[in-house]
Amino acid sequence: MHRNISTTVDAKLPTHYTLPSGDKIPAVALGVWRASPGEVGDAVKTALSCGYRHIDGAWIYGNEAEVGKALKASGVPREDIWLTSKLWNTFHEPQDVEPALDESLSRLGTDYLDLYLMHWPVAFKNGGKENEVDFERTENPYPTWKKLEEMVEKGKVRNIGLSNFNIRRLQNLTANPLKIKPAVNQVELSYWNPQPELLNWSKENGLLLEAYSPLGSQEKVKESLTIPEVKSIAKELGMTPAQVYISWHVQRGVVVLPKSVTPSRIEENFKVVALPEDAFERLEKAATNHKPFRTVDPSKRWGVDIWA
Repeated sequence: MHRNISTTVDAKLPTHYTLPSGDKIPAVALGVWRASPGEVGDAVKTALSCGYRHIDGAWIYGNEAEVGKALKASGVPREDIWLTSKLWNTFHEPQDVEPALDESLSRLGTDYLDLYLMHWPVAFKNGGKENEVDFERTENPYPTWKKLEEMVEKGKVRNIGLSNFNIRRLQNLTANPLKIKPAVNQVELSYWNPQPELLNWSKENGLLLEAYSPLGSQEKVKESLTIPEVKSIAKELGMTPAQVYISWHVQRGVVVLPKSVTPSRIEENFKVVALPEDAFERLEKAATNHKPFRTVDPSKRWGVDIWA
């Protein structure tokens, strides 16, 4: 039971958020996307020793077995760790959901996940050509969702949610008679792509957002850390630019998933504090006053407009 999982963040910011199930999800996680074999296990161990209690992974990352070994080696009890994985696009047909979940569970060395997400609002044909889109299932994810609900009923998953869903796709799914509403929607949120409309809609509809690529992904992170407003706020508060961004995300009311395999950065990213209101507003204004730029968009590669 997740009665008291929390991260050691400033008391003025939430250490965790309560989901509709009553479970408390820690506000800051270690993301393990793009963490290479041989590196990811050490990153997980470092994070847990720094106080992280939330690890965000996925089947497609290809590193779940190493994550699982690191979790076991850490000595931290399983019930004290919030573990997320994601259903890949190839497995959206109802009969494919449970075998895919079972594979993730086996690799992670656990018998349940705290959170399981539909990784993209795109279904691939299982057994078809590589990344061949199933447009019918893409437009109607309800059968997939019903199977995810069944995984909760079976006890294999405690909470279910979505990832990379825009407002139209969220409305399309939630118009169905759901037994369990999505607990979270994990999306790209950063200085470059702050998505204020989606954030406001989600708050109005009781849907928690999670921010991946919170520093702007590999492609933009260096540029992110040199934005004048962020450097100025960091200097004023005695923080690093990365800590300013991560704190800003939590202050916006979202779970934030910074990723790193560098021990000093893993530790740095976990130290978040509430920004003074004027600093928060300066950063919010700077982020929302330029044309948004999405760093993660496989639409062309997959031949489907994900954001339509």
